[in-house]
Amino acid sequence: MASKGPGSKKSPSTAAAPATPTLPGPQFPIVGIGASAGGLAAFEAFFSGMPDHKDPGMAFVLVQHLAPDHSSLLTELMQRHTRMQVVEVTDGMLVQVNCAYIIPPNRDMAFLNGALHLLEPSAPRGHRLPIDFLFRSLAQDQHARAIGIVLSGTGSDGTLGLRAIKDEGGMVMVQNPASAEYDGMPRSSLATGLVDYELPPAEMPAQLMAYVAHAFGRPPRPVTSTSAPQTENALKKIFILLRTHTGHDFSQYKPSTIYRRIERRMAVHQIEALDDYVKFLQHTTTEVDALFNDLLIGVTNFFRDPEAFEVLEAQVLPKLFEGKPAGAVVRAWSAGCSTGEEAYSIAILLQERLEALKLSYKVQVFATDIDSRAIATARAGLYPASIADDITPERLARFFTAEPDGSAYRVHKSIRDMLVFSEHNLVKDPPFSKLDLISCRNLLIYMGSDLQKKVMALFHYALLPGGMLFLGSSETVGELGDVFAVLDRKAKAYQRKEDFQGAQRAALGRFLPPTAIKDVVLPPASGKLPTPLKLSLRALTEQTLLQQLAPVAALVNAQGDILYLHGRTGMFLEPAPGEAGINNIVKMAREGLRRELTTALHKAANSKERVQIANLRVKTNGHFTPVNLSVCPVDTGPPSALESPLYLVVLEEAPALELPAQTPPLLSASSHSQDTQAQIAELNEELQAKEEYLHAANEELETSNEELKSSNEEMQSINEELQSTNEELETSKEELQSINEELATVNTELQTKVTDLSRANNDMNNLLAGTGIGTIFLDHGLHILRFTPAVTQIIHLILSDVGRPVAHIASNLVGYDRLVADVQQVLTSLQAYEIDVQTVDRKHYTMRILPYRTQDNVVEGVVITFVDITEMVRTREALRTANAQLRLAVVVRDAFDAITVQDLNGSILAWNPGAVRMYGWSETEALAMNVSARIPAAEHGIALERVQQLSQAQTLEPYVTQRLAKDGSVIEVSLTSTALLNASGQVYAIATTERAKEFETGQKNGGGL
Repeated sequence: MASKGPGSKKSPSTAAAPATPTLPGPQFPIVGIGASAGGLAAFEAFFSGMPDHKDPGMAFVLVQHLAPDHSSLLTELMQRHTRMQVVEVTDGMLVQVNCAYIIPPNRDMAFLNGALHLLEPSAPRGHRLPIDFLFRSLAQDQHARAIGIVLSGTGSDGTLGLRAIKDEGGMVMVQNPASAEYDGMPRSSLATGLVDYELPPAEMPAQLMAYVAHAFGRPPRPVTSTSAPQTENALKKIFILLRTHTGHDFSQYKPSTIYRRIERRMAVHQIEALDDYVKFLQHTTTEVDALFNDLLIGVTNFFRDPEAFEVLEAQVLPKLFEGKPAGAVVRAWSAGCSTGEEAYSIAILLQERLEALKLSYKVQVFATDIDSRAIATARAGLYPASIADDITPERLARFFTAEPDGSAYRVHKSIRDMLVFSEHNLVKDPPFSKLDLISCRNLLIYMGSDLQKKVMALFHYALLPGGMLFLGSSETVGELGDVFAVLDRKAKAYQRKEDFQGAQRAALGRFLPPTAIKDVVLPPASGKLPTPLKLSLRALTEQTLLQQLAPVAALVNAQGDILYLHGRTGMFLEPAPGEAGINNIVKMAREGLRRELTTALHKAANSKERVQIANLRVKTNGHFTPVNLSVCPVDTGPPSALESPLYLVVLEEAPALELPAQTPPLLSASSHSQDTQAQIAELNEELQAKEEYLHAANEELETSNEELKSSNEEMQSINEELQSTNEELETSKEELQSINEELATVNTELQTKVTDLSRANNDMNNLLAGTGIGTIFLDHGLHILRFTPAVTQIIHLILSDVGRPVAHIASNLVGYDRLVADVQQVLTSLQAYEIDVQTVDRKHYTMRILPYRTQDNVVEGVVITFVDITEMVRTREALRTANAQLRLAVVVRDAFDAITVQDLNGSILAWNPGAVRMYGWSETEALAMNVSARIPAAEHGIALERVQQLSQAQTLEPYVTQRLAKDGSVIEVSLTSTALLNASGQVYAIATTERAKEFETGQKNGGGL
């Protein structure tokens, strides 16, 4: 292959771009993350692995294959797993650091100057590649700050995008296939050999942040550092290690480009000093291979730079066939072909040109590269399904065959047979020659000026006069502009002009060994004889012999098609009647030569040895000429150079036969016997009959061949129809597979949402059950939608009642039968209604009826809740009683009279302040006394009798009696006694009200105790 340098297949629009954006944009890394089926779990694992204590210092853009007609829940789901702000992208949104951005459904997303722009998808559903679309624009916009991560998914979306990121000096991560739910996308990306890290999603953040800290956490090194002696010395050591290990010399490539690639490898391994990286290379053979692969990044695609290929198709290719006879060979060379997409693109255009010309030409396309992995990919001719984004549907259907699983396309055999792929170094290996077209795009930009001059001189030598040169958009022929005519300056299409031979020989001296130069005969200029500087003695001898002794000869293939004629062949060959096409030597052979020529060609093809037949009688202008025929195979060199073997047919007039010295006298005509004449005539007739028979057999054979050819064409047509049907089925399968991926994504999101809703539902049920609030949900028709267990104690509900009208359900409510009317009123007024109700078991509830509103504020029914207030009612009654008792206690406390309570045994239970004032005992002292201690001895009998009367619930009139004070004095009091009854009506205590006699007004005199 060509000596391909770093990024030799760089996109034309960015081929000469610097390593950092020239337009204003974010100065922090931007991470594009792509996933398809199974991507939700991978996203969650990735963001869960981010540190909680600090911000990552970068932005994240998430792309997933989403169903175009289903709103995505990805933004809501991702926000739970990261401290960063997560937003769904709107058109023109500027990317901010420490934020995550989610692609919306049914959109393609691209970067421009640090902003995200949304576009309508151009490809039909099932053929969209949103990850590749984002990654390519991310690479072109952010260059070395672009980072691509491919997670779980089917297909190959993201593979081409990763190539673009690597070509711009970015970093690439891929999920370990073993950890992926679907490993199609990770395996496709890993197959490129461009992946820097292969990790499970949970381990990616730590490695990502370490890489970013090393690559972008320090000021960039100045460009002049590449010219420092120490750095230059380290680079030379790296070149030596590369040349020793790979055999390829990069010392003549641009140092800045090489240095950027080396710095990126240093960032991958977190190596600070260039000398340390040299030591690392010396001890790590695999890193030498990795660096070599990074220097050979081949970013290419089919029909890359469509405008340039339109010029190639319209202006360049037609000139290749001008002046070439039918059957001629057209040779093209794709130097630095990488994985072969560009070479196949040129072959497709050549095939389309052949079909338009409707003539037969032999087309050969040589495609070369020094990357053995890329050549292996090109030879296989198997490309991911994402190439459909670069090829028109018509070309895709004609020149490619979809694989059974729909994950890839294979180049059609008719195109594959046109190409020869080989590993070849443009700098040191001998070039191809006699070429009509050379395509070398975006390879020269990585070479130094001296190396560019050598390569351009080599291309001039390899092209035929008038041959075409096709370069990349950032390349020119440089100082060799006088030997290349500009065909299209924008498309970089040039045409070879003739050069003086000294310059050609000087160019060859740089690439070919000296022994090979001696025998080189340069092609002559148009219309002029060659003027070689000095022919070798061997070449001079051969030319003279050919001029003096050359016989008539024809160069033919195995079918007898004439490729080249030498000498005057009219004595042996004549044009065959009918349409003029490819001249066949068998059909042109004169009478007497055809049969033996066919036999000789057949024998030579089988035996691979020379076949000679002498003294053939060839009819020429009415008489027969003796001819010697010989057929010998031609050595064509490497077997891959030509499709079929060639043979040289030599026709030479034989010398006349000399009669023997002693020849008996000729017999006179009269001496011939009649038998002899009859025998000769019979033999002649038999010979004529044989010839006629053979002629008829030949015609029948040709007829059969035509019929077989017609049948073959019909079968081919049927096969093409079947192939077309199969391609349509494959297309449908791809669309279904893509839709299935989208549905899998939606299903995963919905499963997550269902899990969340189930958890929320469980929480709500437990909350309602824990509060003990009975709840019933009714729809507009007052049918029961659902209810909580607590409500079954109030309204008789079972699970089968769901869906029944609430009016049909019996309740335990006492004195309340307006439930349906109150619900209807709430639905009409949309105002809440509240009432206290009681059940038959004397439990009290507050019933509240509220409109049931959705998140969109739409009323879809009512909610009836029952809050248990039984304890509250009881407390209220107890409080009412307590208040009444409190009021009585105030009366007792503030009364001037002595109020006491004693049990039936006489123990004092209560003693108010009036009693303290009247008798002198404090409340504490009184509660420890018996009432008998306050009654004079003479009054004990009467007092006991009064107690017995009260114990029998008899009512006593107030009476006057005597009581003792603390100081021993006797106080005459008016006493009112009252029996205190318990709940069962039994007397349990006696309350007395005692007033001093001197304070009583209108008191009657009476006997006392």
